[in-house]
Amino acid sequence: MQTKPLLLAPSLLAVDFSAIGEKIEILEKASVPWLHLDVMDGAFVPNISFGQPLIKSLRKKTDMFFDVHLMINEPCRYLESFKDAGADLICIHVEATKDAEADLKAIKALGARCGVAIKPATPVSAIKHLLPLLDLALVMSVEPGFGGQKFMPVAVDKIKELAALRDDMGLDFHIEVDGGIGADNARLVYEAGADVLVAGSSVLGKEDIAAAAAAITESVK
Repeated sequence: MQTKPLLLAPSLLAVDFSAIGEKIEILEKASVPWLHLDVMDGAFVPNISFGQPLIKSLRKKTDMFFDVHLMINEPCRYLESFKDAGADLICIHVEATKDAEADLKAIKALGARCGVAIKPATPVSAIKHLLPLLDLALVMSVEPGFGGQKFMPVAVDKIKELAALRDDMGLDFHIEVDGGIGADNARLVYEAGADVLVAGSSVLGKEDIAAAAAAITESVK
């Protein structure tokens, strides 16, 4: 049974960048705790999004928790620069690094929280040995690299598996789910064990951002 409180982490990918400051202010006033920042390199995933300069600029404007999701190859090259830009948590993909354990330890040494993500085709077993190091495990419920995709139900079983491992191993890391999350399926993934929900178009893509965020939060109660 889920015991952790829900943390909503709207994805900046879905924001109107011409009004980014205004949109973040709305999230703050709505007491949304986290901001999910998807960094894409055009290599690990097909698209390119944004990098350290934008994050550094946003850090000056808000105290929201910055959940930085690196969808980039060889993330070890940039860990320090993302921490310096203002990342509170840095999440790498197990598929994009040659030594995930070393990268996670490096993130911790920088003073940030660390996370590891798995794509829809990657089994939980690929990160089981890393769980004791983690502050967060991220289950992708869509193929990374594009916003607005439909939720892939295979993610539910992975969330349940991670939640069971967390209990069995006596650990306390967050379980995050990213992709196609909205008020219609938030309760499903929350009850499966996910306590950090990334929501892109279902929050920052809506006209009334505060109401959209509240709808997801209320749906799990």
